[in-house]
Amino acid sequence: MQSISSLPADDTMCGWYHTSPARKPKAGHAGETRARWAVIGAGFTGLAAARQLALNFPDDDVVLIEAQEVGFGTSGRNAGFAIDLPHDIGADDYIGDIATARSTLRLNLLGQTILRDLVGEHGIDCQMSASGKYQAAVEERGVAVLDAYRRGLDKLGQSYQVIEGKDLPDHIGTSFYSKALFTPGTILVQPSALVKGLADCLPPNVTLHEHTPITDVEYGDKIVLAHRNGRIVADKLVLANNAFGARFGFLARTMLPVFLYASLSRRLSSAEQAQLGGKPFWGVIPADPFGSTVRRTHDNRILIRNSVSFNPDGRPKEQYLARFVERHRESFQRRFPMLPEVDFEYTWSGSLALSHNHKGFFGQLAPNVYGALCCNGLGITRGTVTGTLLADWLAGKRSDQIDFLLATSGPSRTPPEPFLSLGVNATLWWGQRKAGLES
Repeated sequence: MQSISSLPADDTMCGWYHTSPARKPKAGHAGETRARWAVIGAGFTGLAAARQLALNFPDDDVVLIEAQEVGFGTSGRNAGFAIDLPHDIGADDYIGDIATARSTLRLNLLGQTILRDLVGEHGIDCQMSASGKYQAAVEERGVAVLDAYRRGLDKLGQSYQVIEGKDLPDHIGTSFYSKALFTPGTILVQPSALVKGLADCLPPNVTLHEHTPITDVEYGDKIVLAHRNGRIVADKLVLANNAFGARFGFLARTMLPVFLYASLSRRLSSAEQAQLGGKPFWGVIPADPFGSTVRRTHDNRILIRNSVSFNPDGRPKEQYLARFVERHRESFQRRFPMLPEVDFEYTWSGSLALSHNHKGFFGQLAPNVYGALCCNGLGITRGTVTGTLLADWLAGKRSDQIDFLLATSGPSRTPPEPFLSLGVNATLWWGQRKAGLES
């Protein structure tokens, strides 16, 4: 019997969740249920895995279990970039090995295609827009990053546009940045709205239970998942809960639960929209990985996302919100001095599962237990495609993409505590400090 030592408990003021269409959560599980398949985690990965299992095994029951509420947890808390291009921060040109980069690109494009098709087929209202992304720099160090990435994109044969600082106000309203690299393939979404919509159009042989945190699991010929109101007995278990997969007894000391922080403004008035200028909908990622991600949304709000903490138990820390919202205000004021009266309505945290070698896990974890874990910050596209392909592999299907994922070495092990926390916190502190004006 494996006791689950830490359960998800996200903070309450996620702006994406509160500004997305309301839905009625599915009932929590009670009593005893027996099923062929159980999937833990109803984020992008778990929803994709459950959907594809149901399609591949139409006569089997699939039980999808979510500890919190769909759209409230990690998948509904990111910045909403469904990114196509690879971005290897460990490589000089951010592309690295060209064969690996091409395989990664194909995976990301497949993830985008899956999501685009589902949104179109089911009419999911999630502000999906193929608007591309701006990677923007402020200081010379950031400009050097853009130049290196441009060389990598040339090697990969991908299109881009270099936009000088004087021209950027026509695109994003602000003259804060000195240069940007625009790549057209990114899709922007309202992430909580997308996750909610995906959950409400699952195949009929998927049963979703929300507000059902699993507290104990027993492995063997059958997988027994226990919670305070009952248990689920399954033939096969799929873990799609990122860093919480370690709480189920797998991949210990490989996945780092790192939290990012975001604030979302109130709606801009018509006069404020005119004062801002630029395009009505866009997304900016920073040249420096510790800089600020910024978005203007379809409902005319501004998102600022920066600041990071390492929370080993996978749960947010309330004290960080008050500290980091002040940093968000400073970042907002530097970029948008023409909007001095615009306040934030929402501030929240959201977790990432990162690995030291930037690789995830895909495949079998133990007899009757499988996983697609550790998306390394690319949960929308990577979670969608790995969840889908894991279900295909379990159905006996093979493809170049599946073979590529199976051949990946997986996340590397990290040092034990207290050395891990000391090292990670020092790295995060230094990274945020040297980000300078990019933050």
